[in-house]
Amino acid sequence: MAPSGPARWGSRWVQETVLMQFIDLVQIEVQAGRGGDGIVAFRREKFVPAGGPAGGDGGRGGDVILEATTNLQTLLDFKYKLCFKAGDGRRGGPKNRTGASASPLLVKVPCGTEVHDLGSNTWLGDLTTAGQQLCVATGGQGGFGNTRYLSNRNRAPEQCTNGHPGQQRQLRLELKLLAEVGLVGCPNAGKSTLIRALSAARPKVADYPFTTLIPNLGVVRRPTGDGTVFADIPGLIQGAAMGAGLGHDFLRHIQRTRLLVHLVDATAADPHRDATVLLGELAAYDPTLLDRPRLLALNKSDAVDAGRLEHLTTLLTQHFQQPCHQISAITGQGLEPLKQHVWDRLATCT
Repeated sequence: MAPSGPARWGSRWVQETVLMQFIDLVQIEVQAGRGGDGIVAFRREKFVPAGGPAGGDGGRGGDVILEATTNLQTLLDFKYKLCFKAGDGRRGGPKNRTGASASPLLVKVPCGTEVHDLGSNTWLGDLTTAGQQLCVATGGQGGFGNTRYLSNRNRAPEQCTNGHPGQQRQLRLELKLLAEVGLVGCPNAGKSTLIRALSAARPKVADYPFTTLIPNLGVVRRPTGDGTVFADIPGLIQGAAMGAGLGHDFLRHIQRTRLLVHLVDATAADPHRDATVLLGELAAYDPTLLDRPRLLALNKSDAVDAGRLEHLTTLLTQHFQQPCHQISAITGQGLEPLKQHVWDRLATCT
């Protein structure tokens, strides 16, 4: 039974319940259909003195095909169904009739799903656009009927073959959110507040760390009217790349982003250290993330005095060799210049 009262909301039970709804990594088994068997049959018709063999081939087994769709946002459906099997081909028929081939099994996955073969440890494909398909298991060929074995030396063959088994695979499906801009930072840096201020997304906001338990997406409108997807990643702490905290579970979601916005809490005990730790965790998880275009933003600037704010801005600018934006997600201070800088960087980065 779930706990009740105030203790419920601060418990591990709440975290597990929320995380259960956002599934971005699953292992499934796919089994393509078996081919139908060929048969042995002969023509026995009136006024046909030499009927000969007439056994048809078996039909082909069904393929298993993954298809990307925008109707799914997580891999939650695969938590309850882990095995997907396509239909088998039908056996051949007399009078050289080929058995019916099975229809392919179409399995819907969210856009942004990467597919890996666990058996061979190989990458099979990446489904990023709606309607894109990937065949992950090939159906078996149908067996031959005895007509196939007719020859001058064997005019009445009584030989046929069974259908071939379909391909079977163990797959790992890994969902990486499709977002152009990723918001990263330590816990309580104000990432959720920022995405609420910039978009219509309404992630949970509270005055304690690890409020964000799952990545949140928000669409920010450009001056041209086009939308840009921002991703709010759960806060990162030291050791996140090795499994500490929650953020390591979701670092994969910033691998597709074109631009990172590095958010630093101006009210933290040591903002400079927080910024350095976060870069170290990104490098430990994937060194190529350090080459990703990045903006630096000092959040909660309304909550510190002007002297400390200028000192932190100068320190971060000198250390990271790039401008540091002073913003306040709660009041909206500095958000317009930050957005304009984001649009400018997206226009130049690939």
